[in-house]
Amino acid sequence: MTSTAYSKIVVAVDGSSTSDLALAEAIRVAGSEATVLALYVVDNGMMLFDAGYYDPTQIERAFVDSGKRALEAAGKVLADAGLAFETKLVTDPAVAGDIAASLNEAAREWGGDLLVVGTHGRRGVRRLVLGSVAEAVIRQSTMPVLLVRGKASDE
Repeated sequence: MTSTAYSKIVVAVDGSSTSDLALAEAIRVAGSEATVLALYVVDNGMMLFDAGYYDPTQIERAFVDSGKRALEAAGKVLADAGLAFETKLVTDPAVAGDIAASLNEAAREWGGDLLVVGTHGRRGVRRLVLGSVAEAVIRQSTMPVLLVRGKASDE
């Protein structure tokens, strides 16, 4: 029997300082007994639009490379913390253009029992214009979600 409340913790990473804070919180919650999955979902929303002579493969490759770097950095942090961990790069999202649904689906498929997500905490027009992945995650999730607020300078 473990002393931690959660045994399989999923943390969304994207290489930002806000996701670094979420990763640190996931490590804190994990204690020494939980397994952590660092998860990066490639944003394919831009690839949904046909703009004539536009080839989205270079943009997609850049997103994949960014995801690999974010997961490599997260893996190093998790290894340094002495935790059991996995990393996963989702290049074929469950729902095209919907990062939140894809995060939730990947977490569910892995059997996670907690999903940790960083949030910029935007309000008003900025939230409406930029959207909120974190807000969509909590609306759609079937598991507990821990939101970690980023620093004001991240905006």
